[in-house]
Amino acid sequence: MSEQESFERILRSLYAAMLDDGRYPETFALIDETCGVKGTALLVGQGPRIDVRVSAFGFYQRGQRLLDVESDYLENYHHRDERVPRIRRLAYGYLVPGTDLFYAEELKTSATYNEFCARAETQNGLVVRLEAPGDYSHFTWALADPLRSAAWDSGQIRTIERLLPHVRQLASIRLILANAGILVASLEDLLDARGFGVLHLDRSKRILAANGRALDILRSGTFLSDQGGHFRARLPRDRHRLDRLLARALPPRGSAAVGGSMSLGAPGLPSGLVVHIKPTVVSEIDCGDAHIAALVLIVESGRRPCIERELVAEALDLTPTETLVAVWLTEGKHVGEIAKALERKESTIYWHLSQIYARHELSGQADLVRLVLSLA
Repeated sequence: MSEQESFERILRSLYAAMLDDGRYPETFALIDETCGVKGTALLVGQGPRIDVRVSAFGFYQRGQRLLDVESDYLENYHHRDERVPRIRRLAYGYLVPGTDLFYAEELKTSATYNEFCARAETQNGLVVRLEAPGDYSHFTWALADPLRSAAWDSGQIRTIERLLPHVRQLASIRLILANAGILVASLEDLLDARGFGVLHLDRSKRILAANGRALDILRSGTFLSDQGGHFRARLPRDRHRLDRLLARALPPRGSAAVGGSMSLGAPGLPSGLVVHIKPTVVSEIDCGDAHIAALVLIVESGRRPCIERELVAEALDLTPTETLVAVWLTEGKHVGEIAKALERKESTIYWHLSQIYARHELSGQADLVRLVLSLA
């Protein structure tokens, strides 16, 4: 198999994993094999730079998710990992050796480097910070040590760099779906999604189906439109970029389809749109979907979800105080801010959260936010 064929195989697997997180292990196994690495980790960090919280983390090695490695890192090392504040200052898309994120003396004294990285086989790995959408600060993609030698060769680096925008799109789309409470979805299921727009396109860019939010966005005509049944950007400067993105995602038959994302906005407007275009893969197509060539997700940036407290209280069976805590947390307030607003101790707020977690079998704040957003 040629280098290009291997790369396209990874892309198809990435596109499948965007709608099904159960496909992550095989996708990252392909990346391990093609890039010649011992494992892959993807971390989602949310919040301001000085207070980034880990809202999702996955470490995969040879097609297996290593939950024990993940929990060990989060519980025992993340809070003292010398690399964390330095990763937050990296330029997006800048691939760096992990050792460059430690000072020379730290390579001798750091528990993270000498204990965790040694066990996880990441002492000679690579790290890159990828831009995340909305209120999320960044994605961190880390690759473990190279398989064949202590040094990275130019072919490995080239393949990894080609994958960067596609791994970023995988994380972005999974984040959008997870925040809506969707872990696995068919193309048809997504038409019932709320909070973001969904379109199905055929190979000629004709709109085959749309959910309610997408129809509202197209009817407004501010940035996007349905012109003669075809998906188009309204402004000329956006139209050229969108047409180029669609041409890559909907190429002539026999050519590799490549997804991508773009932002649309205008000076003076408080919000804009982010458009994610994902080519369909064979495993997503059934008899009724035979003409769907691409999935489009349209997310409104700068727009807060409309969260009705009464609906949250009723749907989740919450007390008035629990409702305020859940809603304010979803709107971006930290526990300290909520405690001050309610004139309570932070420990009291954490107690209310623990009650909600237990009632709905949630593992933490990120799960609660996703649950509330699914009602918006």
